[in-house]
Amino acid sequence: MDILDILGKINNVLWGPPSLILLFGTGLFLTFVLKGLQFRRLIYAFKIGFGKEDSKDAAAEGDVSHFKALMTALAATIGNGNIAGVATAITLGGPGAIFWMWIVGLLGMATKYGEALLAVKYRVKNDKGEYSSGPMYYIERGLGRKFKGLAIAFALFGAFAALGIGNSVQSNTIADVTSNSFGMANWVTGLILVVLVSVIIFGGIQRISTVASFFVPIMAFLYMGGALIILILNYDMIIPAFELIFYYAFNPVAAAGGFLGIVVSEAIRNGVARGIFSNEAGLGTAALIAGNARADHPVKQALVAMTGTFIVTIVVCTMTGLTLLITGFWDPSGGVLSGVAHDATLEGGALTSAAFGSVLGVVGEYIVSFSVIFFGFSTIVGWYVYGEKCFEYLAGSKGIAGYRLVYIAACGVGTVANLATVWAFADMANALMMIPNLIALLLLWKVIVAETNDYFNNFYEAAKTTAKQAS
Repeated sequence: MDILDILGKINNVLWGPPSLILLFGTGLFLTFVLKGLQFRRLIYAFKIGFGKEDSKDAAAEGDVSHFKALMTALAATIGNGNIAGVATAITLGGPGAIFWMWIVGLLGMATKYGEALLAVKYRVKNDKGEYSSGPMYYIERGLGRKFKGLAIAFALFGAFAALGIGNSVQSNTIADVTSNSFGMANWVTGLILVVLVSVIIFGGIQRISTVASFFVPIMAFLYMGGALIILILNYDMIIPAFELIFYYAFNPVAAAGGFLGIVVSEAIRNGVARGIFSNEAGLGTAALIAGNARADHPVKQALVAMTGTFIVTIVVCTMTGLTLLITGFWDPSGGVLSGVAHDATLEGGALTSAAFGSVLGVVGEYIVSFSVIFFGFSTIVGWYVYGEKCFEYLAGSKGIAGYRLVYIAACGVGTVANLATVWAFADMANALMMIPNLIALLLLWKVIVAETNDYFNNFYEAAKTTAKQAS
């Protein structure tokens, strides 16, 4: 048995039903104790992230604005999982997997809210005068030094995961796309990426957040714009597509032709697993950047952070899923909506690209190609912040320069390497990040509730009173 087989067996355990139940259960528990805050305060949360609250918090402690912190987190979160991951979820779990992605996304909003709140509350200043935050800090400072082993474990696996799934895997995907779509040699792509990534990450958190604030809206509009055109051109199929999602969330997909059929448990498992991979709620990654935000209360950035999960899962993943269902590219026989058969060997990103191309022609395929490039690049830049914060906790600020060089090297190597083993290691590292983070969230739930009540009973009401008096 080789290393890849061993890692595969480990990952089957780490990402098996117990872990998925823990993730799902944590989101459900926090939703309950917070009384559905992610639903009640969603509009207000968007106002903070995209409205005038940023200017009000300009004098508050922190390194970047609410908006820039959100864009940096989205840069790392909106990735190829939203293109390839959704396609995989539907092909393995059927249309019903989308429903379960929604459920885990909606519950995950509460999880991400808790992560970001604790990140701001327990953040610290490093010797450069910048804020550092993340699960390792709220584990150690919130739970006490007896839990420091958990904090070290999170930081160690987080620093490693950043090199893999946040970096090498992304650069490899970009190299494949540039090679297939534009005939560019992988080493040339690697050289370009190394130069661009170096220029950005050596500029620190300010430059990274500025680049993310520029790139994320562009790549989102590019990809979502293409999907929206497909939905408009096939508007009569939108309602039937939603009917498929709701029906197959609770009913098996029958075998037909070359299609093997799918049981409900597969829809649930793939929807939950891919939903978590797409929005990262529960992994603790959002907490690694949330602490850099300028905020006069932890709840403010927590609300902003949870909008990221809504954007990624409820908006981006839904548009990908609807496109695949409407064009019939979830089923080799063409599905019940399109009835046009397609190549059964297509999977992941290639399947999504073919779905776009079936309606928009070569333009649709290029939209997906450029989206993969933008998504992958932004993920590399965004995950660097995560990796740096984790490594800084382990080795201090003086060790960051070395980690930065390793990160840049991993980006270049990723474009020419066979990454099957790196994928497996990164999946394992992600799972091992998740476990200490969820333990901390469950043990610190009273702190999350207390801070939430403090804000809405005091700061929020006072702000409303001031606004009324001013008007």
